[in-house]
Amino acid sequence: MAVSTGAIVLAAGKGTRMKSAQAKVLHQIFYRPMLRHVLDAALAAGLEQIAVVVGHQQEAVQAVLSDLPVKTVLQAEQRGTGHAVLCAEAACAGLDQILILCGDTPLIRAETLAAMLAQHQTEQPALTLMTTTLPQPFGYGRILRSATDEVQAIVEEKDAGEEERAISEINAGIYIADAAFLFAALAQVGTDNSQGEIYLTDIVAIARREGRRVQAFVHQEAMDVLGVNSRVELAQAEVALQERRNLELMRSGVSMLCPHTTRVAPGCTIGQDSILHGRVSIEGASSLGPGCVVEQGVVLRDCRLGTAVRIGANSVLIGRHVADGAEIAPLSRSL
Repeated sequence: MAVSTGAIVLAAGKGTRMKSAQAKVLHQIFYRPMLRHVLDAALAAGLEQIAVVVGHQQEAVQAVLSDLPVKTVLQAEQRGTGHAVLCAEAACAGLDQILILCGDTPLIRAETLAAMLAQHQTEQPALTLMTTTLPQPFGYGRILRSATDEVQAIVEEKDAGEEERAISEINAGIYIADAAFLFAALAQVGTDNSQGEIYLTDIVAIARREGRRVQAFVHQEAMDVLGVNSRVELAQAEVALQERRNLELMRSGVSMLCPHTTRVAPGCTIGQDSILHGRVSIEGASSLGPGCVVEQGVVLRDCRLGTAVRIGANSVLIGRHVADGAEIAPLSRSL
């Protein structure tokens, strides 16, 4: 019998550490709001239905989701991650298992989610949680394991003792749970903690108390699963996504003379044997045919280049169609 799997994406918080009037999940990272990166990964992993929990600036958040096949549910009062999941219970009716994600993890990969889902399907525990290790885990929930290395509980930073804070394995905030167990467990969670909130993490201890299996999916690349909580982390995520995109293009046959200064938006196509010099920016719906050369400092937006086109240094072109073999002089402007 087929198992139906959906997702809940938590996107209701303010993100006060961003020091911004804008909701955290709406901050732009590599050409799109960070929430869109999370949803792109979830959709690419094949989730059948996705509920996004909104709250702070709900209308603005809903606006950036209007073209996606997702539902939105309102968490009118932010009372913790467990409460946010409870708000999505009706939207998850009919699902057998639920993947829970945070909307501020834009580096999560579809293949990572697919691997976690595959492990959960094979092992069939009540709950799988993703973990990773950090040399400096301050601020993250720590994973407590038994003498037999089984996951026992998660303790939040503010509730952790000195010995617990020394643990380097942290909760990545991504879970897969049996739907019936998830909502039944959350109904038991109280608010007896330093924040006075309903912690989603408490379902681990509840599962253990009920004799249910809890499994960890250990992801070795910590950067992929860490949340963005500050402008510094926003910049780090931007660099990581730019690097991923450039590696993808170079592996497909595109040369980059200075990859760390080259930006190519996700929707753009670059033909094989094209050469991109440094400080190049290619955006919008741009496409380049095979064998193009884009010299240093060029900006292309919504441009279509034929085969073997050469764009001279420091040119800025917007909405141009350039024929095969054409050469655009340096410092050209077409705005």
